Amino acid sequence: IGDTIGTARTTSEEHHFAPPTLETVIIPTRASDRGALHVALDQLAEQDPLINLRQDDVRKELFVSLYGEVQKEVIQQTLALDFGIDVEFLETTTICIERPIGTGAAVEIIHRAPNPFLATVGLSVEPAAIGSGVEFRVEVSLGSMPFAFFRAVEATVHETLRQGLYGWQVTDCTVTMTHSGYAPRQSHAHQRFDKSMSSTGGDFRNLTPLVLMSALKQAGTMVCEPIHRFHLEVPTDTLGPVLPVLTQLQAVPQAPVIHGSSCTLEGGIPAARVHELQRRLPALTRGDGVLECAFAGYQPVQGTSPTRPRSDHNPLNRKEYLRHVQRRV
Repeated sequence: IGDTIGTARTTSEEHHFAPPTLETVIIPTRASDRGALHVALDQLAEQDPLINLRQDDVRKELFVSLYGEVQKEVIQQTLALDFGIDVEFLETTTICIERPIGTGAAVEIIHRAPNPFLATVGLSVEPAAIGSGVEFRVEVSLGSMPFAFFRAVEATVHETLRQGLYGWQVTDCTVTMTHSGYAPRQSHAHQRFDKSMSSTGGDFRNLTPLVLMSALKQAGTMVCEPIHRFHLEVPTDTLGPVLPVLTQLQAVPQAPVIHGSSCTLEGGIPAARVHELQRRLPALTRGDGVLECAFAGYQPVQGTSPTRPRSDHNPLNRKEYLRHVQRRV
């Protein structure tokens, strides 16, 4: 009881790279290049850790994650020169995350309606420390079923949390397995193993999203947007025009520090607003403004939470999800 499957992540873990905060749909100019584009981007992602891909199988769209608008131009030129593929990009959007705001639990029992799978899975979800990622724990005996089934549940938990209640990746939470059960290998008399009578890894992989999303819905989540820390140097006599623009872009500057004809401003700004600030700064400062930005974390979105369309068949829609799973099986 209380055992952890896999390697637990702690708040002290450091990332070599800040996470990308923007993404866009990438489209080949020639429809016939769609397959070649996917292969080319896979190769670029293997070579460059700053390139991340996300496939939307429902809408047949390919997303590329970005650290800034300039990266679009780099990817576009590389694809054209190295692979002979011309591409276009749709509007850039911000990549948010979700964090649980409460505790939730759900369970589905084998051989008990409405569970159609030969598996018992119970899961609870609770908030964890900011920056801790996702930890999977087991409260049941590891001897209660084959270890491969525990691993199937753990892997599916991480996969499912890539899309939360609002469609964003869920993080900074602890998921605990509270119930387990399976049907041992069985067969009809003098016949071979019958998977219709015995549990398989597929039963656990298919059931886990239903249980986990039910628990997550009970817990609730908040959407958080990426924030950049900015350091801005401008001529002192341009501070008047600059400050209202920072407010307009939802930046939160600290008190300015004035050094004669030069003024320094530091603070936080939503990642989605950085490009606009970069675009407007030259006109505001006669071209003398210098801006430096770096990823600083996430903060709760104010107002209506943005959503991202799901790229799978939503486990929160039980009927649709089961129809898709049964068709796939």
